[in-house]
Amino acid sequence: MLQDLKFKRGLWFCGLLLCFILFAVGLPADAHAAHPLITDDTGTVGKGKFQFEFGGEYTHEDEDGVKEDETIIVPVLSYGLRDNIDLEFCFPYQYMRATEEGLTTTEDGISDIEIDLKWRFYEKGSLSFAIRPLISLPTGDNEKGLGTGEVGGSLLFYVTKELEPWAFHLNLGYGRNENKFDERKDIWHASLASEVEVAKGLKLVANIGVETNSDESSDTHPAFILGGLIYSLSEDLDIDFGVKGGLNKTEADYSILAGITMRF
Repeated sequence: MLQDLKFKRGLWFCGLLLCFILFAVGLPADAHAAHPLITDDTGTVGKGKFQFEFGGEYTHEDEDGVKEDETIIVPVLSYGLRDNIDLEFCFPYQYMRATEEGLTTTEDGISDIEIDLKWRFYEKGSLSFAIRPLISLPTGDNEKGLGTGEVGGSLLFYVTKELEPWAFHLNLGYGRNENKFDERKDIWHASLASEVEVAKGLKLVANIGVETNSDESSDTHPAFILGGLIYSLSEDLDIDFGVKGGLNKTEADYSILAGITMRF
């Protein structure tokens, strides 16, 4: 009964995400959303402005007789300290469901909160560079798999090149995965994304990337490919949708992403 209650709670959160997106269609908002891309761009929200991004991701994996389904809901609030510097807060909620030999277990709750600073330190013409230092706080219950149990951090380097109607984004980074699970602590990331405007307000996006496997027993690093779209309902409001697939066995089979971004 408890497992069914948690499963229904997860479905309720998914429904809440959908309702929020449908409701927000009628709201005013002028932001470009990086979501559903994993790779971020160098854009910032502007001094004194706020941006609210509400994203959701459903992931499915079926390996060696174990089926795993995970739903992550990620609200991100950004504030422009300067025209080229953003302060960001991320408060993720996580729901996990695993089935093995007919036995199903579920866990859900708040995951580790992240705080970061995004600084676009170079911009000339269509080329710009940014860095993003991030700190992760152990607010999630690590015994339930909802967090690492330790303070962690990362540093990412961003490059954006615009060639109308195209834009290209490169991310390179290092993360310190402090944890209580005996996982690999040095995590490297590399990814590349592109976007193109195919009609007024509609962009097609693509993404590919790889990251160090946190499992120390494996030297096969998870790699993904993603495709999706971003539609601007107005200058101040974007909605997005994407599908991500694994390029090897260490990456999840597939993920479905949806989100909304507003600036005010």
